[in-house]
Amino acid sequence: MSHHQAPELLVSQWFNQPVQSLASLRGRVVLLHAFQMLCPGCVSHGIPQAVAVSRNFAPDELLVIGLHTVFEHHAVMGADALQVFLHEYRIPFSVGIDKAADNSSIPLTMQAYAMQGTPTFVLIDRQGVIRMQHFGMLDDLQLGVAIGRLLAEPIAVDKMVENLDPLKCDVEKCRI
Repeated sequence: MSHHQAPELLVSQWFNQPVQSLASLRGRVVLLHAFQMLCPGCVSHGIPQAVAVSRNFAPDELLVIGLHTVFEHHAVMGADALQVFLHEYRIPFSVGIDKAADNSSIPLTMQAYAMQGTPTFVLIDRQGVIRMQHFGMLDDLQLGVAIGRLLAEPIAVDKMVENLDPLKCDVEKCRI
């Protein structure tokens, strides 16, 4: 897969904590997990894997975002059902409902990322670039190695300077 800037998420509603934008998350690695409540692979493997990742990494380093991207059985997978599902499965991370398309059963973010179905995992680096997109079940070791590589990459100096408090820090030191 070629590396390109991750398209913004087109979401109609957020659960747990809302995400302002992917651009607002620069400086962190993002794991986007696209799923459907009635997808067997999502329920048995993808969701537990995303929950485990969210519990094992600090959110200021790696943020997991769920995307409920419904392309089938629309009538039974609405917002009320999703809210119950998230509670019952104890999903701790932000989950957005992929915005419906006017002229297609495939929602907008799913189209923007050219996803083939669910589950889909997308790893986005600290600069907002897609570094991996995987459709189907993903081996824990393969996912862990991919996350580890992105977390081990150095943060660009211009990003570090941009994030410093101008009253206390410069590139060389931070004052009390």
